[in-house]
Amino acid sequence: MQTILGAGGVIGTELAKSLPKFTDRIRLVSRNPKKVNASDELLPADLRNAEQTSKAVKGSDVVYLTVGLPYNIKIWQSQWPLVMRNVLDACRKHHAKLVFFDNVYCYGRVEGWMTESTPINPASRKGAVRTQVAAMVMDTSTKGDVQALIARSADFYGPNTPLSFVNVMVFESLKQGKKAQWMINDSVKHSLTYTPDAGKATAILGNTDSAYGQVWHLPTDRNALTGREIVEMAARELNVAPRYTVLPRWMMRMAGLFSGIIRESVEMLYQNESDYLFDSSKFDKVFDFKTTSYGQGFKETVRSMK
Repeated sequence: MQTILGAGGVIGTELAKSLPKFTDRIRLVSRNPKKVNASDELLPADLRNAEQTSKAVKGSDVVYLTVGLPYNIKIWQSQWPLVMRNVLDACRKHHAKLVFFDNVYCYGRVEGWMTESTPINPASRKGAVRTQVAAMVMDTSTKGDVQALIARSADFYGPNTPLSFVNVMVFESLKQGKKAQWMINDSVKHSLTYTPDAGKATAILGNTDSAYGQVWHLPTDRNALTGREIVEMAARELNVAPRYTVLPRWMMRMAGLFSGIIRESVEMLYQNESDYLFDSSKFDKVFDFKTTSYGQGFKETVRSMK
């Protein structure tokens, strides 16, 4: 049995599509889980509840934590450590391996390429929370209490990826005949992970014994594009003019007065001020995996919108 905690989100869904290569028993866990594969087992659970989490993990060989909490720092500070503690306790109790799907917030500002050995130096409150829970995973793994690994992704994009800022601010805006929007600086490069690749690669890692006890960057096209190039490529696929606006920091702060999501995003704007470069060469060297190029990924993203 392989179990996805946080099924229903884009990564959980892509992961569920990929797991039948490795197992015929898949359990999807969320507040209101829905089948991805015909044979999926569905189990509603609240991961803030230790007993429900234990029940969700029971009988699992591998557990994937892909849950996304509301984008609010107070919720993150109070609920992320609780959820992680419940999941780790359940995996320990039921002898399940754990795969934690993570982001790059723990690295903070990085000059050059982000790798698995980049120093942990969070530059935001959300980064501090992600640092805390990632440390919980690796500390437990180091002690030998739970076999665990961290699968880390850059900002992502792809088909049916409604929470991606690129999908919303670029693809959807252009499709609707509006100007695309880019944050802070359109002349610096910004790596993007393609969500179907992230799901497939996470499944591979979860089913590779030698991958445990490590952090892995998920496969991402190394030919990072600038904001301007991203807009131009998206416009070309949509067959529209590459019209866009660059939103300065002060404008984002003003918009944050009226939108909670934007207000919560302001502390992360450092990621758009300079090159944001994500290196997945460790994964590339170990696994025979064909990473989707930005050209192909943009085609598939636009095709899904039609």
